[in-house]
Amino acid sequence: MIKIAVIGGDGVGPEVTEVGMNVMKAAAKITGLSYEAEKLDISGSRYLAQGGDPKKPSIPVITDEEIDSLRDYDAIYLGAVGHPSVAPGIIEQGLLLKLRFDLDQYVNLRPVKLLPGVTTPLAAKTSKEIDFVAVRENTEGLYCGQGGVMRKGTADEISTQIMISTRKGAERTIRYAFDTAVRRKAEGYRGEVTLIHKTNVLTHCGSTWMNAFVEIGDAEYPEIVRNYHHVDACCMYMVTKPELYDVIVVPNMFGDIITDLGAAISGGMGMAASGNLNPDPNTRSVSMFEPIHGSAPDIAGQGKANPIAAIMSMAMLLTETGRKLNDDTAIKTGDVIERAIAVVSAKFSGQPMDRLNATTDEIGHMVVEEIKERNL
Repeated sequence: MIKIAVIGGDGVGPEVTEVGMNVMKAAAKITGLSYEAEKLDISGSRYLAQGGDPKKPSIPVITDEEIDSLRDYDAIYLGAVGHPSVAPGIIEQGLLLKLRFDLDQYVNLRPVKLLPGVTTPLAAKTSKEIDFVAVRENTEGLYCGQGGVMRKGTADEISTQIMISTRKGAERTIRYAFDTAVRRKAEGYRGEVTLIHKTNVLTHCGSTWMNAFVEIGDAEYPEIVRNYHHVDACCMYMVTKPELYDVIVVPNMFGDIITDLGAAISGGMGMAASGNLNPDPNTRSVSMFEPIHGSAPDIAGQGKANPIAAIMSMAMLLTETGRKLNDDTAIKTGDVIERAIAVVSAKFSGQPMDRLNATTDEIGHMVVEEIKERNL
């Protein structure tokens, strides 16, 4: 039994999560997966309804008690956050970052995979060349919020934002990347990990990451090939030679940037799934899975949102949660959904996935029917 907390959020979030849940229901009938899902009202709309200030944080977007209750679930399925009447940052920091930090979701997992039929802006590149995984550290770096401002609003304003790297944070992220490479090698991939950093300039944080990378690789994963690229070089390679990459491991801020580049080369934001993971089965934590697109309030309720990223996030939820719980049925269910998505995406060959001639529900229905008809 897998217990899922569903947070639709704002804008198109409730629409795409509903489609993802319908797809899971169809796949679960094929595999025999047992699950429970509960919808939770946590959003920008609720923040406003409870009297939250739309211009500055004034009340919790999610309370500590609610976060603690999430630990009773096996996974969180999130739609999208961001309300047009609430200043940017209030909901994102009050919900997304708070969940990541409080639940110690220390890995942000972002597959970069060009599906059949999906167009890419990279000339002559196909799904053979664009198929890698980015493992991003998710709870440290510049996102810790360490720093401050002096003389704000004056010509002498001074601001600092400190990049924080701990050996523990680097090690556990790097180790997860190596484990991912081992698993991918068994599936027929090359089995390589590339560390992305800027060690020639960020010498302190860079040495922490590089030392951990080399020592863990030598001692625990000698069969896995190791590479290193500066982050600026990585950006160039991702658009010229994406086939260089199998598994990327990267600190928080650099990872935030290059994974959006990865989304662009693999079909756009509507195709990009993600997981915020704490893969340790010995901790009372829970991982969260979400499409990385925004809430898109301008098209909410119109059936224009591409649900593929949300469906792929559901597949990730089942696969990663299945691995954490040693639940082979959940892993199989995630695989069923992934294969159905690949078949459906091929039917839209030549059409940009952000402008499909099909509604949100119609695309979801196509995936459901593919699962039923082919008994994937």
